[in-house]
Amino acid sequence: MPLETLINAGFIDYVILLIYFLFVLGIGLAAKRHVSGSLDFFLSGRSLPGWVTGLAFVSANLGAVEIMGQSANGAQMGVPAVHYFWIGAIPAMIFLGIVMMPFYYGSGVRSVPEFMLKRFGPAAHLVNAISFALAQLLIAGVNLYLLGTIVHALLGWPLWVALIVAAVIVLVYITLGGLSAAIYNEVLQFFVIVASLLPLVIIGLHRVGGWNGLKAKITEAANAHPDTIAPAAQQLHSWPGQALSGFDNPVLSVLGIVFGLGFVLSFGYWTTNFVEVQRAMASDSLSSSRKTPIIGAFPKMLVPFLTVLPGMLAAVLVPEIARTKAGEEVAGGASGNLVQYNDSVLFLIRDLLPTGLTGLAITGLLAAFMAGMAANVSAFNTVFSVDIWERYVIKGKSDDYYVKVGRIATIIATIIAIGTAVMASGFSNIMDYLQTLFGFFNAPLFATFILGMFWKKSTPHAGWSGLVAGTLSAVVVWALSMAGVYTLPGQGTAFLAALAGFVVDILVSVVVSLFTAPKPATELVGLVYSETPKEHLIDPHEKTLPWYRRTVPLGMIVLAVTVVLNIIF
Repeated sequence: MPLETLINAGFIDYVILLIYFLFVLGIGLAAKRHVSGSLDFFLSGRSLPGWVTGLAFVSANLGAVEIMGQSANGAQMGVPAVHYFWIGAIPAMIFLGIVMMPFYYGSGVRSVPEFMLKRFGPAAHLVNAISFALAQLLIAGVNLYLLGTIVHALLGWPLWVALIVAAVIVLVYITLGGLSAAIYNEVLQFFVIVASLLPLVIIGLHRVGGWNGLKAKITEAANAHPDTIAPAAQQLHSWPGQALSGFDNPVLSVLGIVFGLGFVLSFGYWTTNFVEVQRAMASDSLSSSRKTPIIGAFPKMLVPFLTVLPGMLAAVLVPEIARTKAGEEVAGGASGNLVQYNDSVLFLIRDLLPTGLTGLAITGLLAAFMAGMAANVSAFNTVFSVDIWERYVIKGKSDDYYVKVGRIATIIATIIAIGTAVMASGFSNIMDYLQTLFGFFNAPLFATFILGMFWKKSTPHAGWSGLVAGTLSAVVVWALSMAGVYTLPGQGTAFLAALAGFVVDILVSVVVSLFTAPKPATELVGLVYSETPKEHLIDPHEKTLPWYRRTVPLGMIVLAVTVVLNIIF
């Protein structure tokens, strides 16, 4: 079926969309009144409460990765996709809140690369700033591409027109209000996304006869196509997760998931990705900044039921996805050529939802992709303006000047994202694309950060050389896979590339540190754990709060619930 006729929206659906866009632009205009300087534009004046930044923290990640990527994973591999949340997010989010945010927030930096500048010096700072800015442009393209396909499916416009219109909407509210506009829109978008995806889950489960009916249909499909579909036992249990890791051996599969995804990729992403850390840095206190990722972890635990589960439902309810999973090439889909796993949610909307709910679901998808793209763009404009332009190109200008540079950078980033959106369109499962990027950029950065925060002898030369060597090694591992030197199914290649980047970064950093001079201990206060007084790492106000509002107890509650979920599923 051509994409133009995939979603038949009614008048009420368009009214719902219009109301949402008016709210989005209204928030941008309201936020503009409070932008009086660079701290307001880039970090919301550090004035936002923890619950706002906590919801924005999870909403900023609730874009293409979660909706299309995780529903694609659910359709393709089933329950093991939950590892991206319960192993690949929650532990790292808790670690960020409890251990790392005191260093980020307490050091007064405006970005993650600026922290690298203070810890390692200009060379490591520049390498990190450039690689991060490049990554954000590539990832923003994913969100923009999927945003464009929704507009294309709804209105029947050519994809290039849909891409431009979608980009302009995001551009307007970020340019007007900076980070505050992005964050308050992300809070709104979080509730819109939940309200839009929940009907898909409820109606879908009703159609298949509940959870037991879904398991029966997945088992039936797996038995009917044993050569192309993973065994039902692998699809219906999170562990050992061979369908995700690509390793047939269950022990290797568990090790790959725990260390490749759960440690290197997860900690690399959540603890060093400025898109996420920026939300916590916008908090009104050290206590709020530490609790931001932990508050976000509570809804994050439940997101698989709104993303992975619809993908599993699509694999048995949507004929086009079922045939694709069975190994057929089915014409149509968002690409206009062949149906892909990324199309799962679109087909579910077509097959399950009546008028009204269709408008709500489309609004939720648009909200998700706008949240993701806005998060990428707002992080890019901060790093470009603060870490590249102000530091290395034109120094000493007025605050207003750098805010203008930030707004121009936003426009440039949006235009470039239209180009990178075309690259993203070539992947049947966009999680393959995204995990590859995270392996290139985040895994080596995490290695450098861990050494820098907990080993005072890690030197400035080690900072930049480890980053470069780690990134190049991850690219080489990926290139060897693309050349056919070795093959791993699932997302095993991304896990292996990330692991290589992490290990090589550590080895190179340690060796270089042994032959170069470290910074004096007096320059490492607030940057290295052993050199920082403990009172600098704790908000004294937190002692006056009841236990359930303190950082560490909240983190332990989240961790305990996550363990229970892993046992149940």
